[in-house]
Amino acid sequence: MDICSLSAAEMLRLLARGELSSVEIVRAFRSSWEADCAAEKPLQGYIEWFGDAEEKAAAADAARASGSSAPLLGVPFAVKDNISVKGKACTCGSRILQGYVAPYHATVTERLLAAGAVPLGRTNMDEFAMGSSTEYSSYGPSRNPVNRDLTPGGSSGGSAAVVAGGQAPFALGTETGGSVRLPASYCGIYGLKPSYGTLSRYGVVAFGSSLDQVGILSRSADDAALVLSVMAGRDRRDDTSAALDVSGMTDLQPLDLKGVRIALPEEFVGGQGMDPQVAAVFRKACAWFESQGAVLSGVSIPVLEAAVSCYYVIALSEAASNLSRFDGIRYGLRRDPGEGYDELYVSTRSEGFGPEVKRRIVIGNYVLSTHFSGDCYKRAMSVRARIQQDVADVFASCDLILVPTSPAPAFALGSKVDDPLAMYLSDLFTTFVNLSRVPSLSVPMGKTAQGLPVGVQLCGPMFGEEKVLRTAKTWEVCGKPVFCGDGEV
Repeated sequence: MDICSLSAAEMLRLLARGELSSVEIVRAFRSSWEADCAAEKPLQGYIEWFGDAEEKAAAADAARASGSSAPLLGVPFAVKDNISVKGKACTCGSRILQGYVAPYHATVTERLLAAGAVPLGRTNMDEFAMGSSTEYSSYGPSRNPVNRDLTPGGSSGGSAAVVAGGQAPFALGTETGGSVRLPASYCGIYGLKPSYGTLSRYGVVAFGSSLDQVGILSRSADDAALVLSVMAGRDRRDDTSAALDVSGMTDLQPLDLKGVRIALPEEFVGGQGMDPQVAAVFRKACAWFESQGAVLSGVSIPVLEAAVSCYYVIALSEAASNLSRFDGIRYGLRRDPGEGYDELYVSTRSEGFGPEVKRRIVIGNYVLSTHFSGDCYKRAMSVRARIQQDVADVFASCDLILVPTSPAPAFALGSKVDDPLAMYLSDLFTTFVNLSRVPSLSVPMGKTAQGLPVGVQLCGPMFGEEKVLRTAKTWEVCGKPVFCGDGEV
């Protein structure tokens, strides 16, 4: 039995039948990780393997033997380096948080632990979640398990790499503008960005507070649904969290696609700016939905052409504000030249932040400066409100929106790291989801002729996660047809 290839749902079935123990599962993943560390080009998905993982697995086995039926009992997971795990380092991939240890659990972590899940380690990420390739991490880049010369995406690239690379059954990531779905697409796995408010943000280090959301990287729709059902719900420590009924997530059923109305935004699916092979995969995916009885129709949402610009104005403004707390006094790195507070502040941030974070802080502060009097940010918020309204109007007459996840497959490490604009355009098809606060699932529906994964997004109305996941389940039940850029394989 190849334990490392099992989904979380399959592990639970084997654990329940006594055919597998949690300790065996954790040991198998540790062996996979250790073997990879010795490889010529290691994935570098983990930046720390938790030394007490096996001990927690043994406790889960003992709890099962005593009759516990916690929903994720004994199933391991990985957690992104900006999500707090009490007693563990939480550095956001940055030098400025060297030595910082989380004093409490994030709500999502707390709920997974209460469900019996076992944390394996923390995963690599672009510094403070600012990037699309994991190359802006102070720990160095992660690699794509499909081709180790390519990026796994970002900023949750480490989480995607360990799931796709057989080092964890599922992992937590975070999203501000596509940082779960892009890595999922590049690595050939599932990436769920829930509706804003579905999951609590308490204990997650903020990037852009009105956009941030915890996401799930998994190997199946069932796994994403199961993990979501455990973590979702109202949290008194996060006023943006919502009380939801997620009972339908625990036993996910396929959705009959006959008559399901699917919208295709003309601004995104016309092929402009899209790799020809990605466009070919998307066309074949559309044809498959039609073969299942779905009704596809083009819709025009002109404001989507401003989505990337709007996103970066808002995200960078909020990032500049959120990152002002890292001052060398309260936690993390401290560089004090002994000349006063201003010098301490400048010295610490100059050494602690990497170039991409500095770039975004400077742009964000410029947007919020007296030169603009906040007008640029306010205008972006007005555009965002229009995007929210126009997307909601689409869902008034349609059930789902279908778009590619990325305009191109995974790119070579180093090819865009010095070209911020090219890197930002990786988010071309993802940012509108974050701005409109709706859920989206990247499904690995195809491959290029070179075998690189291509993801297709299923977007639903606000709090429509169950419909999105059930649609993906239908695709799985039909045999997971894989569409290639030059033919079906």
